[in-house]
Amino acid sequence: MLSTADLQPLIAAVQRNCNVADARHAQSTGLCNYLLEMREYFRWEQGLAPPQAPERGELGRWIAAREALWNALEEAELESLPLAGRSFDPFDSAAINNILLDRGLVYGAGIGRFHRPHFFLAELRQQQSRDGVAVLISGREYARDLAAAPAALRQGTVYLRQDVVSRWLWEKVEAWEGKSLAAPMRLALAAHGFDGDPANAVAAIARMTEQESEALILHELGEHRLGLQLGPAWEEMLEAMSDRRAEILARAVRDLGVDCLHTLPMLLESRTHASLHFWFANFDGMRRALFPSLAEVYRRWCDDADAAPLTACIALGAAHWQQAAQRLLALSQSDPAAGQARIAALADASELAL
Repeated sequence: MLSTADLQPLIAAVQRNCNVADARHAQSTGLCNYLLEMREYFRWEQGLAPPQAPERGELGRWIAAREALWNALEEAELESLPLAGRSFDPFDSAAINNILLDRGLVYGAGIGRFHRPHFFLAELRQQQSRDGVAVLISGREYARDLAAAPAALRQGTVYLRQDVVSRWLWEKVEAWEGKSLAAPMRLALAAHGFDGDPANAVAAIARMTEQESEALILHELGEHRLGLQLGPAWEEMLEAMSDRRAEILARAVRDLGVDCLHTLPMLLESRTHASLHFWFANFDGMRRALFPSLAEVYRRWCDDADAAPLTACIALGAAHWQQAAQRLLALSQSDPAAGQARIAALADASELAL
């Protein structure tokens, strides 16, 4: 591990960059999602382990203070990171991890949805190599931003953040207590031994964190494979997009292609039913609007346990979403200015739906 003297300046610099990114983007989400994210972010920063609930007044004061900090940082620039007597570009995660991994730490950086920068610094739990792809699994987090993604593929490396996974699952347990969970998530939790009794929640969430971490890794490995097929032009298209509707559609099409080609067939083959329920519990938004037939086939599978129609629907989706991704790419490349508007228009039509 790095010494405290080395680690604290690095943590401070990474967290400042997280705050700068949040200052630019945190309040661009809907109010409900924003408040839920802020509640969990407060719990992480204050060291409150789930399911400890924040005191409402303290949370409100913290939100006001954090928003004031963001206001002060709105025009600030990202800063370089001090490490081992050198200064590193905050997006040079490969060079930074060349130093950190041997010291039991992992750093992640990248640009996410709507051109939002993301950063984190965490303890390294495990390094793997899967299909020639490096997989870095992290635990306790020392610095992070508001919208923490549980898993991501960055420059050919998969980052799996188990602390984020666990905290997200605890939010689902809290939703259970509020009786607002949809059937797939109830089935997923029950498959891991949670039946609504808080007494067995800790062990159930620990088991679920491990298994669903594997499912998330499968998705990222699938994204790597599909990325090789689509080529660098796909990422270039996403980077150039300024129309949010077009970007949401493009990312949904890619995710559906990834999961129909790789994630879902792997889960079906291994009969990992808990993870299948977990996947469908998160099958929402644009992806669900594009592929409503998959949700219906899943419901039938839950009733009769016949996997054949589900397998066939997923196989059909694999071909369909690969073709859809190529179509979006062709639209973008044929006329970059008009292509983005045409892609956005497809989001409001049923032309791509399956």
